[in-house]
Amino acid sequence: MSEEVLDIRPVEPRDRHPMIFSKWEALDPGQGFVLLNDHDPVPLYYQFQAEKPGLVDWDYLESGPDLWQVRIGKAS
Repeated sequence: MSEEVLDIRPVEPRDRHPMIFSKWEALDPGQGFVLLNDHDPVPLYYQFQAEKPGLVDWDYLESGPDLWQVRIGKAS
């Protein structure tokens, strides 16, 4: 089963994190999605760690230089 892809590159920067958190909140435990971004989303990682400690799975699938793909999941 393939996971949904959320490409935030065309989204205004101010809208990105709320969109991603909303997507994550809608997941069932064990589910995830693949985030596409034009830079390393490490600030998002730290925000998830601060707000949802121990509840987020985070796996880099591709690490630049032009495209970052990260699987973000809800821990089961």
